[in-house]
Amino acid sequence: MYRGRLAPTPTGRLHLGHARTFWLAQARARAAGADAQLVMRIEDIDAARCKPEYTAAALEDLHWLGLRWDEGPDVGGPYAPYEQSKRREIYLDVWRQLRDGGFIYPCARSRADVQRAAQAPHSEEEDAEPLYPVEWRPAVGTGKDAESPGAVAANWRFRVPDGEAIKFNDALQGPQTFVAGKDFGDFLVWRRDDVPAYELAVTADDHAMEITEVVRGADLLRSTARQILIYRALGWTPPAWCHTPLLLDENGKRLAKRNDALSLGKMREQGTEAGKLIAGWQ
Repeated sequence: MYRGRLAPTPTGRLHLGHARTFWLAQARARAAGADAQLVMRIEDIDAARCKPEYTAAALEDLHWLGLRWDEGPDVGGPYAPYEQSKRREIYLDVWRQLRDGGFIYPCARSRADVQRAAQAPHSEEEDAEPLYPVEWRPAVGTGKDAESPGAVAANWRFRVPDGEAIKFNDALQGPQTFVAGKDFGDFLVWRRDDVPAYELAVTADDHAMEITEVVRGADLLRSTARQILIYRALGWTPPAWCHTPLLLDENGKRLAKRNDALSLGKMREQGTEAGKLIAGWQ
């Protein structure tokens, strides 16, 4: 059975790019058959940036757009709660499995330290983190005696298999290949402020919620390669992948939540009709 998901991050008002991606996620779910299901999950793990008013606005905007989901806020279902901020125990269980398997280690180096490293590449791609220098890696098994991720004042990183090509096929972008240690290095799974990182949280949730296809923006293609490594470490089967092309503004930059002119809220205030937006995506 097909299970898709909508996963807004409430750090601002949704914009036109989000709308198109979420609309496509619903379209793919509905095209998968009468028994297909669509889950709404609020990715509010970052308490400092995520606000309840943005969650409420996102649900309102998506309802205005004509989106309806089968599980999640306003509906309920077996996988509640659907807010990441209420799912910490699930993430801790995944952290323990990765710790016990020797896949992760505590890292006292900050992001700024990594950026200053001579071998750290500088890329304009948003998800292209600077490569973590391999000589900074501790011995395999370091951190296995930590009772919790917050027990040490450090980030936790996933040790990537250097030189391995991580391949997957994307429904819209076609075959994809990212080389571990070249296109991305050891990546964060838990932050030093005791908050799970994106890669761990979404992998844990998509598995727990039995998601069969992930539909999201093409800016997260590289993240998919990282998440595939987490799936493999845990012995889980990854979902299918579908990454939508990014919408750009008049300057050729990808849309951002700070561009309020293209937010769904502003467009609604200006009298934009949801049907006209959708007509341009079909």
